[in-house]
Amino acid sequence: MKRKAAAEWRGDLKSGKGTLTTDSGVLGRTPYSFSTRFESARGTNPEELIAAAHAGCFAMALSFGLSNGGHPPERLETSARVGFQAGEGITGIRLTVRGRVPGIDEAGFVEAAETAKATCPVSKALAGVPISLEAALE
Repeated sequence: MKRKAAAEWRGDLKSGKGTLTTDSGVLGRTPYSFSTRFESARGTNPEELIAAAHAGCFAMALSFGLSNGGHPPERLETSARVGFQAGEGITGIRLTVRGRVPGIDEAGFVEAAETAKATCPVSKALAGVPISLEAALE
């Protein structure tokens, strides 16, 4: 299985603008620019997309692990915060998950979350970046 996305950029770094498009159509010429990356303009940026990919992948990996352990989750709320420093790059990722999982205690949930963090394909792809985790039951 392969997934594809494309970027189009016009102009220099500071005043240029671009669009991102995915084959699925979920992103269709979605705008991005210097100001969406380094300021607060409306649009997306690479770090936001990495955060979304990581949160989604981690939640699926955690659901898989919990279910295989006999504790299918009712709900997992996951966020990923990607730190970025100009000139340095991505400095770290903070995963936070709150779960409603019948029949599991806090320690078991945290252990399952740590395993998901280590085995999620996006975590593996980002292995060169420090990834921290905060996990708790609701």
